[in-house]
Amino acid sequence: LAALTARGFAELRRLGEALGAKPETLMGLSGLGDLVLTCSSTQSRNFAYGRMLGEGLPLDAPHPLVEGIATATVTRDLARRHRISMPIVDAVVGILSGKATVDATIENLMSRPLKRESA
Repeated sequence: LAALTARGFAELRRLGEALGAKPETLMGLSGLGDLVLTCSSTQSRNFAYGRMLGEGLPLDAPHPLVEGIATATVTRDLARRHRISMPIVDAVVGILSGKATVDATIENLMSRPLKRESA
């Protein structure tokens, strides 16, 4: 969880900075704080839905108010337009589109080479 959150924050920073976000905003509650909550709290609808997908929930199951479903593809497309690497976002889109399984995606993400997590 810590590795995925740290890598997710690196992705968020790269895209945010490419779009003109201030580093102090990304380090605050609306950046890092929101990411940590989304990655760790069952009160987060995105987290709850992701957990259910990991437990075998079918992709076509109802998912009211899970904003990550709609924003994942938009984020991926925005990152591509700005030539920003976002492998976690790509992985989420793969799962949500049915092109990748949760288990294979986790294995792929966690086996990526270790490197410095910079912007």
